[in-house]
Amino acid sequence: MEEDGRHNVVACKVIDTAQAPREYLTKFLPRELDILIRVNHPHIIHVSNIFQRRAKYFIFLRFAENGDLLDFLTQNGAVSETQSRFWMRQIVSGVNYIHTLNIAHRDLKCENILITANYNVKLTDFGFARVVRQRSRDIASDTYCGSLSYAAPEVLKGTPYYPKLSDMWSVGIIMYTMLNKALPFNETSVKKLREKQVMRKWRFRSGIVNQLSMECRKQVTDLLEPEPRLRPSAAAVLEGPWIAMDARLTS
Repeated sequence: MEEDGRHNVVACKVIDTAQAPREYLTKFLPRELDILIRVNHPHIIHVSNIFQRRAKYFIFLRFAENGDLLDFLTQNGAVSETQSRFWMRQIVSGVNYIHTLNIAHRDLKCENILITANYNVKLTDFGFARVVRQRSRDIASDTYCGSLSYAAPEVLKGTPYYPKLSDMWSVGIIMYTMLNKALPFNETSVKKLREKQVMRKWRFRSGIVNQLSMECRKQVTDLLEPEPRLRPSAAAVLEGPWIAMDARLTS
């Protein structure tokens, strides 16, 4: 972490290629650098510079003063539906932006949502991201990426999957976690976790379920849809009734 010329604090991610696995260097690192150079959105962490010196890459990013979403929930507890909607609009706006560029993140989780000094959120860590469309066709992915708790059932199944659709499952896990300060599924066995996902074996915490609007509960349920093609896209969530409630509340 250091000061840049405008006295903004920046964070520095250092990648030591001498220590990194070969697959990371040949496949994941070039993709990450290419995507970081291309993306520019208010809810994606801003990369100011990328330097290479000998075996190391130095990636200078905007510093998020309030840490990540997981830290925030751990320290402050679950967030209200109103706060969740505010952050979800920002998260889904960032996801929609990359999906429009035909980039999937493939590692969306609370630890990869950073919170700035003004309590806005930004997506970070594009280490598993990739372009998912070529010659006007969507490309299926067969690499298992991300964190077990946030991985969609089709990813856990181990067959080729469409990463934009699985990103939206991860968004659903993030939304549930914000509202409940807990994950919807708590399984370390891949087989048992997938069984619970497909059987929809999750529920809201009893202490909060009656405080949530019907639209909010439906939004989580729609995102945690085991059949990937039935899940809403990022654009559909942004235009959907739950996000639209903000406009009604402020009008």
